[in-house]
Amino acid sequence: MTNTHSDLGPELRALAQSILDRLDPAVRVAAAAAAGADGPGKCQQVWCPVCALAALVSGEQHPLLTVIAEHSVALLAVVRAMVSDIESTAGRQPPPRDDPPPDGPPTSGPGRYQHIPVTVED
Repeated sequence: MTNTHSDLGPELRALAQSILDRLDPAVRVAAAAAAGADGPGKCQQVWCPVCALAALVSGEQHPLLTVIAEHSVALLAVVRAMVSDIESTAGRQPPPRDDPPPDGPPTSGPGRYQHIPVTVED
């Protein structure tokens, strides 16, 4: 039986790269607009989405818009690095593990499972 979806990985990476290429300029423009707005808005509540939306509509600066803009640019950079990392490691196989799995039940100790009987009384 042949694998009919063997080329799905490269196609998904190409799609992700295409989306990033189109989305990145828009996010950067929005981040620059948030940073270079006319001035602080009437409300400077840091986590108020209503005030942030009102400031966005009126072209004013708002702390929440600034945070979103900074994190959006950083998030796109992380996603772009992940896509390029997947492309660079696509041909490599993970190294084999040297330690075989334990045959018996785990011994008690730090980080190990230990059964604790629990009784519930009414």
